[in-house]
Amino acid sequence: GFFLSMLVASQLGSEFLPELNEGTIWVNVRLPASISNDEAAKTLHNVRKALMTVPEVRTTVSKAGQPEDGTDPKTISMAEIFVDVKPPEQWRKGLTREQLIEDMDRAVTDLPGMQPTFSQPIRDNVLESISQIDGQIVIKISGDDLDVLRHTTEAVEKEVRHVRGVYRAEIDRQGELPQLLIDIDRERAARLGLNVGDIEDVIETALAGKATTNLWEGERRFTVAVRLSEQRRAMVNLESILIPTPNGGSAPLSSVASIRESSGAMNIAREAGRRTMAIGIFIKGRDMGSIVADMKDVVAKKVEIPRNYALTWSGEFENQERAMQRLAVVVPISLLLIFVLLFDAFSSFKTAGLILINVPLALIGGFVALWIFSIPLSVSAAIGFIALSGQAVLNGVVMLSVFQQLRNAGYTVIEAVKEGALQRLRTVLMTAMLAALGLLPMALSHDIGSETQRPLAIVVIGGLVTATLLTLVVLPALYVSWFSTPKASPVNDKASA
Repeated sequence: GFFLSMLVASQLGSEFLPELNEGTIWVNVRLPASISNDEAAKTLHNVRKALMTVPEVRTTVSKAGQPEDGTDPKTISMAEIFVDVKPPEQWRKGLTREQLIEDMDRAVTDLPGMQPTFSQPIRDNVLESISQIDGQIVIKISGDDLDVLRHTTEAVEKEVRHVRGVYRAEIDRQGELPQLLIDIDRERAARLGLNVGDIEDVIETALAGKATTNLWEGERRFTVAVRLSEQRRAMVNLESILIPTPNGGSAPLSSVASIRESSGAMNIAREAGRRTMAIGIFIKGRDMGSIVADMKDVVAKKVEIPRNYALTWSGEFENQERAMQRLAVVVPISLLLIFVLLFDAFSSFKTAGLILINVPLALIGGFVALWIFSIPLSVSAAIGFIALSGQAVLNGVVMLSVFQQLRNAGYTVIEAVKEGALQRLRTVLMTAMLAALGLLPMALSHDIGSETQRPLAIVVIGGLVTATLLTLVVLPALYVSWFSTPKASPVNDKASA
């Protein structure tokens, strides 16, 4: 049974923590990199109208770019919509949260160029705080050459987007923005007695504006800036901007500089002093551990990472790996401490080892319960296994302690096991049912916040079912086989006589 449960456990998949239902929905939308403020406002208005066509949506609030306090540095092309939905009891009959998100997805996707991703406010902030990138799984490629870095990132993104379970994969802040380049010719400027700083001051004043004085209204002060009108700032008119010369005259900007339009990267990010590009990945319908394993496999086979370039995996998966590595150290140490305490209590390696056998017996039910309810192995489930191990050891101690007492009273091994099992039947059942029934509401709950608690409760309840049965049946049988004195054979009796 234990080895079959291990086979079942290998099919469970893994994740960090189940997604918590916050009761609201957060929609992320990527707009064209060169979009203007006015066009972004119109587009988001259409997105909000599309979301409001879903009957369960109560209100929507959108934001493009960074907030006024500058705490979230994003470009105007990065938009977010907060969606407040009605209470579940007011939804259409039989509608689930997943179906509601699919309805919203269809409504927004019908708009030209819209590819939304759905998250939740707290979850979205947590994911961004982990890797500074929007995505459940984040792949980061670091290197020196921007073109090589871009080609490598695009190759990785092309391969991972076809992995089963990947809902969406996108390169963070990819795209180019139009740029106006004004190249100042130093030789031509020198002939007119101008230096680069003088010309730059005029360009700055004409295009961006420059403070010239202050205006006071009571105790409030306002800076007054001077710049050219919007029509004069148009690209076709830039060449005619006049630059004052030292001799009292003026010269057009075209006489000392060449003006052209180009494009450049929307964003150049650096981590640890190296240029870095990231791919944000959203998953759906499959556990995170299996998806990451498949992505690592396909990247290793089909994408060649250039020398001196580094590929790292981040996001929620990074937390999962870190948590599992810690548990891989904590659990063995805990079992070792339990063994030491048991040996100190019973002064017997065999007895302490026999009690610890209850732990794998308890794991059988825990893994089978997760498999029945299609729940991946997570940190929450791992904590449930730790709690389950403690309960299983407790039942073993209760059972074996009475066996030892009866043997010390003169009972044979068989008599001590029969009598002790009957005496401790009610005690073992009561301790197991107390824990199982106490966690039953947690296992059955579907309210907000129950997602992270349910795996723990299901593991403990399922494990106690097998642990209790096996404690009452297998443990006494093992005790008899381990501690009974073998009878002498007739041949040995004759020889000794």
